[in-house]
Amino acid sequence: MKKVEAIIKPFKLDEVKEALHEIGVSGITVTEAKGFGRQKGHTELYRGAEYVVDFLPKVKLEVVVEDALAERCVEAIAAAAQTGRIGDGKIFVIPVESALRIRTGERDDAAI
Repeated sequence: MKKVEAIIKPFKLDEVKEALHEIGVSGITVTEAKGFGRQKGHTELYRGAEYVVDFLPKVKLEVVVEDALAERCVEAIAAAAQTGRIGDGKIFVIPVESALRIRTGERDDAAI
């Protein structure tokens, strides 16, 4: 199993969710996040005063899938989240050692 974590722009969430649904991903976890990468935030003007916005709003998606589905999942997220502009985000793939569905006691692939 693999855990796919993606940090994306918030307005792309619906498109990414639909893309994951189309390839058969049954569940995702979404967390609101703030952060920055190479873009290092940006400067804004508010009531005549200039200030730096370091942490930009992002959304963190987490999906646990079977090994065979991981690459398709990454491709679907990347295609749906891409705007071609700086700050589109990142995708990380992490091995998952074990999973347990609390309600039924199912383990690993059966639990996801």
